[in-house]
Amino acid sequence: MTAMADPNAPSAATFTYAIDGHGFRARPIEAGLYPVATPIGNLGDVSLRALEVLAAADVVVCEDTRVSRTLLDRYGIARPLAPYHDHNAARERPRLLAMLRGGMSVALISDAGTPLVSDPGYKLVEEALAEGIKVVPVPGASAILAALVAAGLPTDAFTFLGFLPPKTAGRRARLAAFADVPTTLVLYEAPHRAAEALADMAAVLGADRPGALARELTKRFEEVRRGTLGDLAAGALADPPRGEIVLVAGPPPERVAAVDDVDALLAAALATTGPGQAAAEVAKATGRPRKEVYARALALRPLLGGGEDDDGEG
Repeated sequence: MTAMADPNAPSAATFTYAIDGHGFRARPIEAGLYPVATPIGNLGDVSLRALEVLAAADVVVCEDTRVSRTLLDRYGIARPLAPYHDHNAARERPRLLAMLRGGMSVALISDAGTPLVSDPGYKLVEEALAEGIKVVPVPGASAILAALVAAGLPTDAFTFLGFLPPKTAGRRARLAAFADVPTTLVLYEAPHRAAEALADMAAVLGADRPGALARELTKRFEEVRRGTLGDLAAGALADPPRGEIVLVAGPPPERVAAVDDVDALLAAALATTGPGQAAAEVAKATGRPRKEVYARALALRPLLGGGEDDDGEG
């Protein structure tokens, strides 16, 4: 899809941005929807590519035009702004899709961070893709990743829970659904609910489970509190945090399976493989020592009616 000429559009020479008083001309971009990540606090965290796309787009769609205008003014970008948020999304989405069908380039940003994370941009992207409209992500700042790397907790696998339900029962039910997921958990929370959320996290996930509370990331009063969920809950109650909050909980402690669990898993594995391979699989799944599991496999095999020949484990 190529951009259609608009006789009322400004000339390419006006597609500019500025850094420290030095002006730059933005290269033209193709028609399509561009979800653009913007800074989560420090305006210096914007990427050069984000500035080019924002300067070259026919329109910039944002949650709050006042917030986004601050960013655009900082970098000398004079593009039209259109609000798109939870309260007007159903009304504005058809209009934006019509603009995209007509060959315009639309930059989509949120108040802070990467759009589509806890904002209505998802449905716009979903419907644009369904119509064959080009969607080009422009990555950048993310409070999720910033909190994760600052927490000092495992980063090889993590699960983002978004915002928890506002009531205790709903919060605890949602946390319980993820309590045994073997990853670090990351979630957003409103500052006035941080202490309650941490107390529920301690109750459901375990008071001794490691965690972190990150607030005002990249801003003047940035703070990362680290400790157990129980200690963090007590600290948030005594000293309520302010600003944008990200909560992090480390993965659950490895659970050593009971003997009955090991026997059940071995019985299933021995139906298709020998004791050596079965022991290796079950030891990995349960955290039990491999030699211990192998000895149990040898003891169980006659009771299970034989199975394959010994496969060399010793």
